[in-house]
Amino acid sequence: MRKLLASLAITLGAAGVAHADLAADADAAAGREKAQTCAACHGPNGISPASAFPHLAGQQMSYTAKQIMDIRDGVRPVPEMVGQVDDFSDQDAWDVAAYFAQLEANVGQADPEEEALLRGQELYRAGDMAKGIPACAACHGPDGSGINTAVYPALSGQFAEYTVATLQKFASGERTNDPSNMMHDIAAKMSDADMQAVANYIHGLH
Repeated sequence: MRKLLASLAITLGAAGVAHADLAADADAAAGREKAQTCAACHGPNGISPASAFPHLAGQQMSYTAKQIMDIRDGVRPVPEMVGQVDDFSDQDAWDVAAYFAQLEANVGQADPEEEALLRGQELYRAGDMAKGIPACAACHGPDGSGINTAVYPALSGQFAEYTVATLQKFASGERTNDPSNMMHDIAAKMSDADMQAVANYIHGLH
């Protein structure tokens, strides 16, 4: 656990330096034009109409830019995104990310069933020491807003279905574009019930 938390701290510092200059040049107005084709899956205001696709509104700029470039470069395989960002330059990725970052994030509502909600809150706020699972809040913030300088995404209001699917991909190794493979190490220790519980809690977090 201590080694994992130390790795998080090192990554946070290094990523902040790497992205500062690129973020400063991002143009949200240009990004708005480039993002028009994103609306079909992610909604006209970055709030997706379908739970299989993530909300992008209010997402940390550095995270969205990285995902666009990783998808473009084949680092993160996403079948639904094939051909969508092939012609994006790095500048395009940052511009689109800046556009979505300025939009109002989705506000969701968790299932209030007490046992699942309490387990989700426990995992998010404190983790599970017995399983070696750190608190989600350590990287994603107490309100789920993420950390832009460390490329840690905002989670609050995200569809539970999408969050569970993402955790499953990290756990299986299908997705590997996270810093130092941290999310694989974490998600692999989570049961299906853990994933469902924390995803439900995140959906209502704001």
